Amino acid sequence: MDRAIDFFLGASAPGGFFHCFAQAYPPFESGDVLLLKGGPGCGKSTMLRALACALAERGCLVERIRCAQAPEALDGVVCAQRAFAAFDATAPHALEPRYPGAYEQVVSLHGAYRAGALREKRDALRALTLLEEKERQRAVRYLTAAGCLVHDTARTALCGTDTAKARRFAHTLARRYLPATAQKGAEHVRMLSAVGPDGAVFLSDTVRALADTVVVLDDAWGAAGPALLGELRALALERGHTFYACRCPLHPRDKLEHLLFPALRLAFVTANPFHPVSFPGQRTLHAQRFTNRDALALRRNRLRFNRRSAEELLAQAAGALRAARDAHHEIEAVYSAALDTQALDALTGELVRRWCC
Repeated sequence: MDRAIDFFLGASAPGGFFHCFAQAYPPFESGDVLLLKGGPGCGKSTMLRALACALAERGCLVERIRCAQAPEALDGVVCAQRAFAAFDATAPHALEPRYPGAYEQVVSLHGAYRAGALREKRDALRALTLLEEKERQRAVRYLTAAGCLVHDTARTALCGTDTAKARRFAHTLARRYLPATAQKGAEHVRMLSAVGPDGAVFLSDTVRALADTVVVLDDAWGAAGPALLGELRALALERGHTFYACRCPLHPRDKLEHLLFPALRLAFVTANPFHPVSFPGQRTLHAQRFTNRDALALRRNRLRFNRRSAEELLAQAAGALRAARDAHHEIEAVYSAALDTQALDALTGELVRRWCC
């Protein structure tokens, strides 16, 4: 198994930015959490990458929490073996300590800038920040509209979907893939996909790293999948399994899209027109087995309109996110030029020695 795997814990979504960082905290009784506070370009992602590399080099399985706005950057690191996590705790996923010093440790990087180096850049930073906020808000409006259409598609398809049959089939899958254990089941909420500046992103390498057996549910309309996976999730908890429950980026608060069982080397993955998937040796389940094709045929025009319109709205959202990313990169460049790199390197080394050795 790879010693590092990737997830998202937040992304732009209908209604605004959604994140579930707090659900990735290690156990309170034995865990430690670093909350990194600092402005753009102050080295938070670099520091998180150093922590992730140090932990992986010591043989720990590390979750790298990717930034949906810039997937090459990190927003967090989670290491269950060390009961340790570190997060970029600034907006839009601001986190505040509840038990400062006893559980969370706040690491301030605000002092990493050279004194007075940014004062003359105020006007430029203000203009760029307002532009970034404007483009992010525009992206959210497009995502909200796309989410409404995707939701309407699922509700429309429900008219021709036998959800009871889908839930019964989940029991068949559980008998085959999820043996009963004497353990207490637990789920860890994550996201495997997000809408970013380059469109929909699906972290398929995480599935490959965690699973040898991949069951793909090909669900074009989004009606059968949630019923089947929701029942499978309940059965997994009942049978004592620990797993990752991955939410849909267009309905992250309540729609389940993937289930990953690292201990079983098993994954249940949803495929749809927004993120088709392909894995060697996968078993494919077609949602059509739970649908009345004649009933859906009567609604074909509506379903096609929703899909085409949602795809266009997602493309527009990605364009707005690209503009926001470009503005953010300019902001980072201004701040990075004022960064005291020696102070940052010294602090990074101190954190690695304290938390990763």
